[in-house]
Amino acid sequence: MEPHIARTEPTNEFATEERCHILEWWNDRSDADVSIARARVTPGITTALHRVSVHERYLILEGRGLARVGELAPTEVGPGDVVVIPAGVPQQITNLGDEDLVFACVCTPRFRPENYESLGDA
Repeated sequence: MEPHIARTEPTNEFATEERCHILEWWNDRSDADVSIARARVTPGITTALHRVSVHERYLILEGRGLARVGELAPTEVGPGDVVVIPAGVPQQITNLGDEDLVFACVCTPRFRPENYESLGDA
């Protein structure tokens, strides 16, 4: 990997079956160690219950949410909070506010679509 600046075009954001919108900030096969994406959940939406086979962290940037992670009690989160999600642990998040809930998703190793497993609509 060579030093460089990666730029992301905001129009590359895409909707997922999980009921959120993703913008990949960094997910390159030359850097298998990490990926970084921006997730956006619209007001009143709860993402689908799912798990991923990589470690994930949500850094809350804007809005208020209710994070459900494994056996932890559902916990309200806001800007500056980091939700730590070990690989394979069920997770979902609800937007509690009137504005978009926006957070960075940092995955190690990097996220790939085959890492995702839907657990239904529990």
